[in-house]
Amino acid sequence: MAEAAAGKTEVGGGYAKYVTGVLVIVYVFNFIDRQIVTILAEEIKADLGISDAQIGFLYGTAFAVFYALFGIPLGKLADSWTRKNLISIGLGFWSLMTALSGTARSFFSLAAYRVGVGIGEASASPAAFSMLSDYFPPRLRATVLAIYSSGIYIGAGIGIFIGGWIVDNWNAAYPDPAMAPFGIKGWQAAYFAVGLPGILMAIWVYTLREPRRGQSEGLVTEDHPHPFRETWKELMSVLPPMTLVTLTRAGGGRRVITRNLIGAALIALAAWGLILLTGDPEQWIALGIGSYAAFSWVQALGLRDPATFAMMFRSRAFIYASLGFPLISPVTYAFGAWAPPFFIRVHDVNVADAGMILGVSYAIAGWLGITLGGIASDRFKARTGNARVWVGIVSVAVSAPMTLAMVLTDSVIAAYVLNFIVSIFAACWVGAAASTVNDLVMPRMRAMASAYYILMATVGLAIGPYMVGEVSDVLASTGMDLGESLRYSLMISVGLLVFPAVFLTLLLRHLVPDEASRLERARAAGEPVEEVETAA
Repeated sequence: MAEAAAGKTEVGGGYAKYVTGVLVIVYVFNFIDRQIVTILAEEIKADLGISDAQIGFLYGTAFAVFYALFGIPLGKLADSWTRKNLISIGLGFWSLMTALSGTARSFFSLAAYRVGVGIGEASASPAAFSMLSDYFPPRLRATVLAIYSSGIYIGAGIGIFIGGWIVDNWNAAYPDPAMAPFGIKGWQAAYFAVGLPGILMAIWVYTLREPRRGQSEGLVTEDHPHPFRETWKELMSVLPPMTLVTLTRAGGGRRVITRNLIGAALIALAAWGLILLTGDPEQWIALGIGSYAAFSWVQALGLRDPATFAMMFRSRAFIYASLGFPLISPVTYAFGAWAPPFFIRVHDVNVADAGMILGVSYAIAGWLGITLGGIASDRFKARTGNARVWVGIVSVAVSAPMTLAMVLTDSVIAAYVLNFIVSIFAACWVGAAASTVNDLVMPRMRAMASAYYILMATVGLAIGPYMVGEVSDVLASTGMDLGESLRYSLMISVGLLVFPAVFLTLLLRHLVPDEASRLERARAAGEPVEEVETAA
């Protein structure tokens, strides 16, 4: 049982800060393994003979759909089992899958390993969000989660830097790939180099102490007697066709099953139409499966855990937050995926230079933006309950014009400077979003709420990079230069930022009252709520 394994831990003390540091390193590994494909894209394209759209699929959809799909049951396991063990096992698995990516010899084998990376990485953030929420009091939550989330940009930066450096030096050492050890190409060597160290890191994570669930708020949370049984049920609720069996066993009547089948039919019809339009069956089949799994899971959650369902989906603030913040991600993921190829194609920068400059830029600017955004969210929340929402709105308002300027300039120096500024503002909303989602639910629901929020954000990863690659391919097919086709495709994607702007504006009206009524809403939903003296 999770809580039985948890020792006595101090809220906000030195050990809590130590755990935060370790989990930041875990997230760094997470994004090194996730992001390295961007700097390797041109090498992979040339070696495997694939298109921009397929690169977008490898970076985005192949990873994202399974990351999101398995995030739900692994989020349930994080809510009921020892979280540090879950993170340790997941880290070891995704690191192994990253290393095995270096053995890929085809688009489909590389896609299969990317699926494995996605499944493994799904274990980390819901469990980490939940652990850190128990290690620190609510007044510091946005800051702490922002510090943890800084691993996104540090890892992305290191991944781009290391990937570019390894490819450049490997190709210089072995200009004839046949002379390289085992015939390994530069991009394959990069995967081996970043994957294997994560297996050792997993051992370190296993040594962490588990905090008592709910200790930071004085809300008693009982142990769950059968965590793996509940996780299995959750997994069955997202794996077609077991979704229908799960709904039936959970008490879903004819009306629920009918709605599920109608939803499945509509998703299949939409996927079929998009396959005919784009000619990319792997993209839309994978996204269709993920969409149906998410739809089925929400139905099952309403039947099996009505209190959690109510806290999430009967709260307008939660709905707007889980739409408004994640809808920023299609654009940020698209630029994260395509910035290295953009600089290589448009500004004729070599792989090593692009990796070094963009890697350092992402690491510093992303860390700065995400940390300052979290601090500002917590600092100004005392003045206005909507401080975290305003951080998101400012992120969108500043990022959009600065991104367009970066894409349009013909000066490589100006583009690098603008990319640095964009990276600051594009990162500042992440801690605010994670803390907002966690503040709207009860402690036992945090990992599940975080998993759903991450699922929504991951939709952006599945759509943004692929969409930019697809539009780039279409424009290139008209005879447009490959650099210009990518430039115009990135410009078009910036228009998607209108959607998060709308939902975050709606969130301003509902966040404060829904946060204030959290305990009342929980009791009304049938959740037993026992308050004790808070630990901090």
